Amino acid sequence: MLGTFLMFSVGFVWYSNLVDPKGYSIYTDLFVFWGASHFALSEQALDAYNISAFSNALRGMLPDRQALSFGWFYPPTFFLVILPLALLPYFHAYLVFMLVTLGCFVAVFRRIVRGWESLLCLAAFSGLWFNLFRGQNGYLTAALAGAALISMERRSILAGVFIGLLSIKPHLAVLFPLALIAIGAWRTFFTAVIVALVFMLVSAAVLGLGTFTAWLQSIGQARVWIETGIVPWSAMPTIFSFLRLLGVPAMLAYAGHFLVATGAITAMWKVWKHSTSWPLRGAALTTATLLVSPYLFDYDLVWLGLPITWLTKLGLEDGWLRGEREVLVAAWMLPLLLVLIAKVAPLQIGPWVLLALLWMILRRASDDVIVPPWEPVGAVQLCPCGTLLEYP
Repeated sequence: MLGTFLMFSVGFVWYSNLVDPKGYSIYTDLFVFWGASHFALSEQALDAYNISAFSNALRGMLPDRQALSFGWFYPPTFFLVILPLALLPYFHAYLVFMLVTLGCFVAVFRRIVRGWESLLCLAAFSGLWFNLFRGQNGYLTAALAGAALISMERRSILAGVFIGLLSIKPHLAVLFPLALIAIGAWRTFFTAVIVALVFMLVSAAVLGLGTFTAWLQSIGQARVWIETGIVPWSAMPTIFSFLRLLGVPAMLAYAGHFLVATGAITAMWKVWKHSTSWPLRGAALTTATLLVSPYLFDYDLVWLGLPITWLTKLGLEDGWLRGEREVLVAAWMLPLLLVLIAKVAPLQIGPWVLLALLWMILRRASDDVIVPPWEPVGAVQLCPCGTLLEYP
């Protein structure tokens, strides 16, 4: 897998205008971030939410991409993150943003598990590469979520800071308040609220209060793009996109998505309320987050690196339940598989793999019997706690 992605990367650059002046222009979503940062730096942040003005400005920099439309739907707080990008040429900005955010994600990953084998599995994880090719912020949001979850047990205030900073993508932070309420983590809860409010006030002071009104209005345009398929459903691992690819009307697709999201929230609440395992809590929240919002893309599946890592650690330490390893392999390959399958048939497999992963987490959290790492002798085995375990 790693060799495949490396070869693809070399070919991607080799046939671009970075090597051949007649090659194609390399366009990633970071080009949109970079363009928006120029608007903000020139005190025109409000105009970035004007699709016509924003698209015209960016198309002027991409002569061979004149058919593209560019939309800016991020909250004003994200401007504060990308503002320095305008000080750099585009490709330098791309390298700086991607390498810094990747470094943050790897640092969080290494707080969960260490060793060259785990790093190799992460390096070959297709979610990592899709975010790199897209030039997106998946590394950053996954790092903030992971840092919050691994800090929550002993550094509650620091965890709240990370959650508050995750407000740069509110739909990915929406389950954190519910999780904190479930365990009564009020110090973390109020810290996150204060940090998010301060973040908003600073962005309003820097960019103007009108940017928040423009952002709220842009959400309606983003909804139209999703409903009509301007944003490709094949790249969106959601129940909504699954139903839309099957020809289901938008309102019924929203209804189906709402039912699944409600189930995911319920499962997450149950794990946080009744389990004391922080790896299971973290895995439940990150997986459920990917099932809640209809506005989710393949690059957001970088988040899957977190539950896969936590669950693999639990499996190696405590033993495996039936089917767990197969589900983890499917989740590890999901970013690549959903794209390949969508090329062959109008089918979105993303939400079903995520649901299988959430079911696996819920089953492990609900299981009163710890899977023993020792070998059973005969048909039964008495574990140290005195529980009689039966084997098929």
